[in-house]
Amino acid sequence: MEYIALYMFLAVCLLLMLGYPVAFTLAGTALGFATAGILAGHFDPGFLAALPGRIFGTISNDTLIAVPLFILMGVILEKSRVAEELLGSMAKLFGTVRGGLGISVVVVGMLLAASTGIVGATVVTMGLLSLPSMLKAGYRPSLAAGTICATGTLGQIIPPSIALVLLGDVLSNAYQRAQLNMDIFNPKTVSVGDLFVGALIPGLMLVAMYILYLLACARLTPDAAPAAEVEHTSFAEIMKGLLPPLLLIMVVLGSILSGAATPTEAAGIGATGALVLALGKRQMDTTRLREVCINTMEITAMVFLILIGAAVFSLVFRGFGGEELIHHFFATLPGGVMAATLVVMLVIFLLGFILDFVEITFVVVPIVGPILLTMGVDPLWLGIMIALNLQTSFLTPPFGFALFYLRGVAPPEVTTSAIYRGVVPFILIQLLAMAALWYWPAMATWLPALLKN
Repeated sequence: MEYIALYMFLAVCLLLMLGYPVAFTLAGTALGFATAGILAGHFDPGFLAALPGRIFGTISNDTLIAVPLFILMGVILEKSRVAEELLGSMAKLFGTVRGGLGISVVVVGMLLAASTGIVGATVVTMGLLSLPSMLKAGYRPSLAAGTICATGTLGQIIPPSIALVLLGDVLSNAYQRAQLNMDIFNPKTVSVGDLFVGALIPGLMLVAMYILYLLACARLTPDAAPAAEVEHTSFAEIMKGLLPPLLLIMVVLGSILSGAATPTEAAGIGATGALVLALGKRQMDTTRLREVCINTMEITAMVFLILIGAAVFSLVFRGFGGEELIHHFFATLPGGVMAATLVVMLVIFLLGFILDFVEITFVVVPIVGPILLTMGVDPLWLGIMIALNLQTSFLTPPFGFALFYLRGVAPPEVTTSAIYRGVVPFILIQLLAMAALWYWPAMATWLPALLKN
């Protein structure tokens, strides 16, 4: 009976692999195990009594209001063809250079990923917009596919990102619990804004490494990334399509970094600014606005339904003693906190094959987060490492989400094996970035501390 919490976790993973909906699987499995435990006298129903308080806490959480607003911002930019015009402008700016079209895809994908934060949306959008252009320009199919897949996952680490908003909220709660467990009754806090600032250096470093790789490919194998034929356009015309979305991202992120606005307020600014951009370009009529609202509502409902299902799961998991079991495992693990962190990262990496970042953030992080933070791990460093880890998992064959999304929109001449070959160098870049962050934690912690001081 002492391992029943782990059996419940394995049951959830099995059901998810069979294709059942995530939110209902989490809640349904947990309630099934809880019912059996109550009937057998091994589960205290008082744990479930805390569920209404958990849901009310979610409803009244100001930080989570940023989620639908950032989703709205990203959907407006996608539906209003702002992203398409941005890609066209970047291609005109860099396309005549060998590897320039690939660099344009990375930069535009970074901005699009930051505004949507949803891996699937970014990969599909970039696949539809840029893959035909790259193939037409003569890019090697594997390089084009790998660039788009890797760029699509940048939404995990580039702020402002929905993934970082959710992760920041969960880590904040886990950090407070960890300090209370250590009898610190005036706990320090870690905010979503801190996580945004901490992700800046690792995220931009990753983008720079992608661009350096593309430039190296263009220099060593010119046929893999040739210069594109781009019609001549004035610099003013290029800036007309480039500046508005760039200014929008800078205003949103700058308001957070300067302390002028909270992430929730900045998300409201971003959504309003995206709507103004769409109206200014005459790309937002009543029909398209209705599509934007419905799409935003669907994604938001999915996120929060998963959050409720995860709340049920975590309560039942704790009721069966799962948290104590994991804490005991980490405490007896040879190698101390370093070994414990490596095990957690490996588990999260493997779970990234079957779970999206939302499920992992709401299910896994609340379980392991307080334990690692109690052992002395820095919360900002842990959050950025988890984001980079998930990004790598979503890229890794054969189960990476980004690969499946691109396969769904790629033309027949881009084979699955070409997509797999194309992402391998980017996976190595990801691992190099994670190793750098592991050995130099200040990459994630230095800038937030500097701005606070």
